Amino acid sequence: MTNAREPRRQPVRRPTINDVAAAAGVSRGTVSRVLNGGRDVSDTAQAAVERAMRKTGYVVNQHARSLVTQRSGSVAFILSEPQDRLFEDPNFNVLLHGCTEALARHDITLLLTLASSIEDRKRIGRYLTAGHVDGALLVSTHRGNPLIPELLDRGLPVVACGKPLGYERRTAYVAADDRDGAHQMVDYLRSTGRRRIATITGPLDTPGGTERLAGYRDALGDDADPALIANGDYTRAGGEAAMVRLLEQAPDLDAVFVASDLMAAGALNALYSAGKRVPSDVAVGGFDDSQVAAGTQPPLTTIRQPYPRISAEMVRILLGLIEGESPAAVVVPTELVIRESA
Repeated sequence: MTNAREPRRQPVRRPTINDVAAAAGVSRGTVSRVLNGGRDVSDTAQAAVERAMRKTGYVVNQHARSLVTQRSGSVAFILSEPQDRLFEDPNFNVLLHGCTEALARHDITLLLTLASSIEDRKRIGRYLTAGHVDGALLVSTHRGNPLIPELLDRGLPVVACGKPLGYERRTAYVAADDRDGAHQMVDYLRSTGRRRIATITGPLDTPGGTERLAGYRDALGDDADPALIANGDYTRAGGEAAMVRLLEQAPDLDAVFVASDLMAAGALNALYSAGKRVPSDVAVGGFDDSQVAAGTQPPLTTIRQPYPRISAEMVRILLGLIEGESPAAVVVPTELVIRESA
């Protein structure tokens, strides 16, 4: 038995920016510019540095980079709804996934935050304006949300999904053409011979709620009977309750345009409970073309929102704001998708 100790292992040296520069055949300054956004770097040098980083195993020190760039490398995704809505409504997850992927291509992390109460908004406002994020994506904002002016007044780059009611001139946003989409749906229902067309609206303090109701009224003109309008809340239960009210108010209705697929699924439940056949007795049209639309019985005729494009545009505009560009507004077209419910 020996008391000789084994030689101490030397710690593995982490590759440095100098190692990357040597492997890429460029200067240390070129590597630094690539790491800090790639300005004034040729495509050839950019590609060489990226290959050298993979070859050497170099990992960016995010803390050090943030000290240089004065940026956190993260963006907040703010959902102004209760937590259960995040899991019930598939649209939020599609937007979250799309924005996460788009930001990841720029090596930016997306932080999910829920701001459903006054206390939540105060806490989130303090966090966001303390330099923890470089910008914010606002989803499902309601009229009068105090978080919007607070973030704008603090100079934080912000992009909203949908028109930020009351702040359209100050806030960048990306929106589907809700009004035209609703008009398309009602025109289609009329073209199939329906004459008593009702609607279940979204919350009227949201852009989708107001714009889709406006499109419904545009299409019907003087035929827009108040008895054929019921307010909903973008939930399945809310759609079911609103459909029950409509059947009481206007038992002769022969079609209903519902301002979201999730509410339309609830409306179908109410119609079946009332002994109505879809679409022979009542045609049903939704809005979103979410995964809910294909899973109902019968599958929903609906209006498709191009969520991948909306996500990409939101990220593109936000990155521009972070770089000092002016706010922009983008409205993307919607598309009628015809299935068996109408």
